[in-house]
Amino acid sequence: MSKKANLFKVGDKVQLTGPKGRLNTITLIKGGAFGTHRGDLKHDSIIGQPDGSIVANQNGIEFLALKPLLNDFVLSMPRGAAIVYPKDAAQILVEGDIFPGAQVVEAGVGSGALSMYLLRAIGPEGTLHSFERRSEFAEIAAGNVKSQFGSNPKNWKIHLGDLQQELPKKLKPQSVDRVVLDMLAPWECIEACSEVLVPGGLIVIYVATVTQLSRVAEDLRSTRLFTEPNAFESLVRPWHLQGLAVRPEHRMIAHTGFLLTARRLAPGAILPQFKTKVKSTEYSEADVRAWNPDGLGERKVSEKKLRKTVRKANS
Repeated sequence: MSKKANLFKVGDKVQLTGPKGRLNTITLIKGGAFGTHRGDLKHDSIIGQPDGSIVANQNGIEFLALKPLLNDFVLSMPRGAAIVYPKDAAQILVEGDIFPGAQVVEAGVGSGALSMYLLRAIGPEGTLHSFERRSEFAEIAAGNVKSQFGSNPKNWKIHLGDLQQELPKKLKPQSVDRVVLDMLAPWECIEACSEVLVPGGLIVIYVATVTQLSRVAEDLRSTRLFTEPNAFESLVRPWHLQGLAVRPEHRMIAHTGFLLTARRLAPGAILPQFKTKVKSTEYSEADVRAWNPDGLGERKVSEKKLRKTVRKANS
């Protein structure tokens, strides 16, 4: 990247760190100003400066100006649905072995957080197919991606509707390298996903609760089309660094979700019993009710909030 490419220009987003470490993100406008109770910071004093500059307002109050990282944008962007947090997105990219040029399917698209990480990983030679049931969520995601990338990537396609119904219509059998599911009932989509995955292809499933994790693992096993599933979660504990006062922070990013991965077997392949034989598991009606949206305590998003978030994402 050239030196010139690192200079702030009109239309760039800038993350300003002000007194007491407070963060604000602005979009640079010629003649614009960022107003605070301690004076205005003129946008023109930032335009033309290199990334990582210290700029001051008319009262001498200094701000650190940086171009926001993707993580910064994801945590502050308009949301219609809960996002996949950066720590989990990182695990999905690594454990899902998302590579440049990969053909990837994701569902649902939510607010577009994971879509952006996937698009970066697959590069312009790859293709991302995102499936979403709700048109409002798809619109919010498209607005967020456009806001971050400057335009909606040509190698990204959003499909509306249920994955298990739409996937066979949109993609050919054995044409997909990776499938990433972030939805309430991923077990409903396993059969459709198995059809489009190439032999050796990988499915990554993100769920929030132990009951969801249990059911999707058992359903994967019952198909006999995948390797033994692996499941894990990631916890992030920040540390306080001040002289010799080096200790864990009082707050940490703990449980956000579970990740489960498995690989598609070749057609006709029968997986040997490498481990102790897994006993078949039966579910009662009470168990099934516990996996329904009401049982899982799915948080409803009001139509009013959705309309407001759609406007904000596309502003």
